[in-house]
Amino acid sequence: MAAHPRDALVAGLPQLSGVGRCLVMGVVNITPDSFSDGGEWFEPDAGVQHGLDLLAEGAEILDVGGESTRPGAARVDESEELRRVLPVIERLAAHGAVVSVDTTRSTVAERAVAAGARIVNDVSGGLADPRMGHVVADTGVAYVAMHWRGHADVMDSLEVYDDVVTEVRDELAQRMDALLAVGVDAEQVVLDPGLGFSKAGVLNWPILSHLDALHSLGRPVLVGASRKRFLGHLLEGTRGLPDDRPAPPLERDHATAAVSALSAAAGAWAVRVHSARANADAVRVADAWTAATRGMEDAGMTAPAHSTEAVDGPRSAADEEGLS
Repeated sequence: MAAHPRDALVAGLPQLSGVGRCLVMGVVNITPDSFSDGGEWFEPDAGVQHGLDLLAEGAEILDVGGESTRPGAARVDESEELRRVLPVIERLAAHGAVVSVDTTRSTVAERAVAAGARIVNDVSGGLADPRMGHVVADTGVAYVAMHWRGHADVMDSLEVYDDVVTEVRDELAQRMDALLAVGVDAEQVVLDPGLGFSKAGVLNWPILSHLDALHSLGRPVLVGASRKRFLGHLLEGTRGLPDDRPAPPLERDHATAAVSALSAAAGAWAVRVHSARANADAVRVADAWTAATRGMEDAGMTAPAHSTEAVDGPRSAADEEGLS
C-alpha cells in the first residue's frame, strides 16, 4: 500500500517527515495589526518568549510572520517586515526550534532562511512574487504553497466558485506545476487550501470535509483554521451573542481545536494554530483514534454491534412500555 501523503518526505525536515501523526505549527505574529493577537508579541523579546511558550505547550514548528494577512490589511514595507522577523527567527533557531517564515516576499524568505528558517510559508503560493520559486529552489527549504487569489485588500471580492473543492485542488496543482518548472523539488512542497482566503464563510467546510481531494496531489497538507472568520460565524448566537454577530477571535479556540482533531483524523500533515496546548491534545486524540481504527482494519476485525441487552440484560414489559 502506498504511503499516505502526510507521511511523505519533506525536504530539510527529516525529523518531521513520516512520523505517522499530525504536527502542530504555532503562530508567532510580530505585527501590530493581526486579526487575533496583533501587537501582543510585537517586540522581539515578547515574540521569542511566545515562541518558546508555544514549544513548551506542544508546538513542533514556529511560524514567524511580520505582515498581517487579515482581510483588508495594508501591506508593510519590505524593510519593516525584515526588521520585525529576522531577530526573532535568529533567536528561536538558536534555541533549536524548527522555524517557518510567513512571507510572500522572496527577499524576506531568502534572508529568513539565512537567519535559520527551515520552512517558507507563502500564503500566495508564489503568485505575489515571481522570484519566490527560484529562491525556494536555490535554498532547498520546505515550502508551503497556499491557495490564494489576491492580497488581503481584495481577496473577499474574489470569492467566486462553481465547485470550491475542485477549483482549489486544481489551482494548487497549477501552482505545483509552476514551482516544479523553475526547479523546486516536489519533496519541498507542502500544500495549504487557504481557509478564509477568498473564502469568508461556508465555503471552508466542503474543503475541510474533502481533504482527500488535496491528498490526491500527493503532497502533505497544512490546515490553517485557527480563529478564522468562518468559525466566528459558526458560533453566532452562542455565548449570548446575537444571531448576526460572530464570536470574537479569542472565543474561537475550542472550535479551532475541534477542526484540528478532525483535520488530523483526515490525514493533515500539520495544523497551524495560535494556541498550542489544546490543539496538541486534540491531534493526539485524533491520532490515537485513527491508529486504533487502522489496527482493527489491518487485523481484519470490525467493532461489535451495540447491544443494549448485552449490557443491561433482557428488557421487561414495563421497559418496553416506557413505564420503568
